Amino acid sequence: MRTPLSRRAIAALTALFCAAAAWAVALAPAQAQEEEALLSHQRPASASSEENSDYTPASAAFDGDPGTRWSSQFSDDQWIQVDLGGQFDLSRVELVWEAAYATAYEIQVSANGSTWTTAFTESSGGGGAESITLDATGRYVRMQGLDRVGGYGYSLWSFDVYGCAAGGGTEVPDGPAEVEVIGSQGNWQLTVDDEPFTIKGLTWGPSPAEAAALMPEVAAMGVNTLRTWGTDASSLPLLDAAAAHDVRVMLGFWLLPGGGPGSGGCIDYTTDTTYKNQALSDITGWVETYRDHPAVLMWNVGNESVLGLQNCYSGAALEAQRNAYTSFVNDVAVAIHAIDADHPVTSTDAWTGAWPYYEANSPDLDLLAVNSYGDICGVQEAWEAGGYDRPYVITETGPAGEWEVPDDANGVPDEPSDVDKAAAYTEAWECIIGHEGVALGATMFHFGTEGDFGGVWFNLYPGGNRRLSFYAVAEAYGGTAQANTPPVITGMDLGLDGPVVGGEEFIVDLDVSDPDGDALEYIPMVNSAYVNGSWDMLLADYTVNADGTIAIRAPEILGVWKLYVWVEDGHGNVGVESRSFQVTLPDVDGENIALNRPAEASTFQEWGGLTPAAAVDGDLATRWASEWADDQWLRVDLGSRRDFDAVQLVWETAYATGYQIQVSDNGADWTTIHTATGGNGGADTLQLSGAGRYVRVLCTDRATEWGFSLYEFGVYT
Repeated sequence: MRTPLSRRAIAALTALFCAAAAWAVALAPAQAQEEEALLSHQRPASASSEENSDYTPASAAFDGDPGTRWSSQFSDDQWIQVDLGGQFDLSRVELVWEAAYATAYEIQVSANGSTWTTAFTESSGGGGAESITLDATGRYVRMQGLDRVGGYGYSLWSFDVYGCAAGGGTEVPDGPAEVEVIGSQGNWQLTVDDEPFTIKGLTWGPSPAEAAALMPEVAAMGVNTLRTWGTDASSLPLLDAAAAHDVRVMLGFWLLPGGGPGSGGCIDYTTDTTYKNQALSDITGWVETYRDHPAVLMWNVGNESVLGLQNCYSGAALEAQRNAYTSFVNDVAVAIHAIDADHPVTSTDAWTGAWPYYEANSPDLDLLAVNSYGDICGVQEAWEAGGYDRPYVITETGPAGEWEVPDDANGVPDEPSDVDKAAAYTEAWECIIGHEGVALGATMFHFGTEGDFGGVWFNLYPGGNRRLSFYAVAEAYGGTAQANTPPVITGMDLGLDGPVVGGEEFIVDLDVSDPDGDALEYIPMVNSAYVNGSWDMLLADYTVNADGTIAIRAPEILGVWKLYVWVEDGHGNVGVESRSFQVTLPDVDGENIALNRPAEASTFQEWGGLTPAAAVDGDLATRWASEWADDQWLRVDLGSRRDFDAVQLVWETAYATGYQIQVSDNGADWTTIHTATGGNGGADTLQLSGAGRYVRVLCTDRATEWGFSLYEFGVYT
């Protein structure tokens, strides 16, 4: 293991008194002995520019090495700054300039990295070593260059910031934890600073900016680790918040084609050295930035790419790519170990079938990793059958996903109930800890706050509400017991024998109990993911009846929808249950005399096959779509003058809020027989009397940025 000079050692070597002697003597000894320390050593740094990111990065001014330096581009008004990780009373700054020094500059401080205050101004700097006394408080410290001595930029060998904990209440940031995988075959253990450590983790979903507010909730669950899929400058607030609550972070690095099935960004790992070199440079740069942060637990290179490569290649080419990818992962692991010997390296994939590739090509990974949901309890068997010589960590697990469950009567994945999801987390944890000495823990999926389609399926904290799964994980991890727990939904009946006509009502009957006897609020939401791919939740048109049932008015857009009923108890807890239902067209009496008749339109999207004929073919899977503009029309030729008494328009998502139904005997002179305003899409069944050879819908106002689109345009006698 590398043994860098820790911040504790640096603090001891540089210890001075922050309090000035003039007033320190007036204080009690305990007050006067506030120690000054070097705060900036190996802290995250950034700059307005870097002359060469490989040789003169911003981090070089804070690495404690007098032979490395930062240099900017060749212009005035360049800056370099450091994040101290917390608020400190700042006592002095030591600058050691290279020959390209500033004749004029400012030392600025900030609490948030965006609003800056000037703490010191120099107008006649002479370069060399400069010591600046400060009387300021801040987390971020910046040297803002104003004027240069020559034609180059600004260059600093070192930029050291000294100070004390603000208000005497915060310790100087500690050095990196030493994390190791120790033991022998089948008897491994993860240790942090020589203490046994079982990963009791969650994957992290919110913005890192929310970490400070949410971390107390995470820590109270008994969580000791969070996992991310990417690492960049935005990661720091998450790391800082985690460290403040004794939580570690498994920092991820995304590699294409990440994400397993459905992933994108095909890369040729056998030949694309440009991509690999850039990825390696980016990864090692962030490892250098964060390797000494006390919250870092380990590095995770890539996510589900061995599986994801099947979307790009097949046969022998796929095998070559999977071998090349896992060889590259090993190159990354070697590079990380060379600059950070304090933290292990792993790589995640989506199924244990990826492990043979890592076994063959990635010997420098410290442990294996896998995402596994419905088959989580089969991971132990796969490890034993594979004869692997490394332990593993589960980097995602939870209830069975869409890809693992049977379809319901409407042909869409049958989502597990809230009760079943909670039981799945409990079972997963039991299987993980049951593989003692090999499985080192898990980061279960998912600490997310979104209450959308995917969020309801997996998130433990949708909309900031705790659900049964939240408490199941907290119990598994030994978290703080809660006095109040969520409503429990054990049944949900939509009372439907088949499709429901758009706009009509159906009655939902729920079986709900609340362990605490709380008054419950019912919030029905609908989602159209299986209609148009949207993950958004929309408030349903509903009424809660006196008998506790809920009347739901079906949306008018055709297709399979999902109804979610949120049951909230007023104490931050929620139960959520879902069912699918199919929205169909209202029946129209009579014959559709427009069916398969010749049709024309003002415009149509020929490249997508979205022709006028598609709107009169009787097939709800085909449609006409216009160009993206108002005042578009679609007309059908009935062959001769015909009387009719109904028109049905079946809109796609791109519907008209305003339109007219018009008739003509010659295709040139039109008479309007119906005008619609405030249209809401779906299916419009219009009872009206008309006659003509040609019938036209003139679309005047769009509901979306796109054009107008109709699945069907029917004219009935």
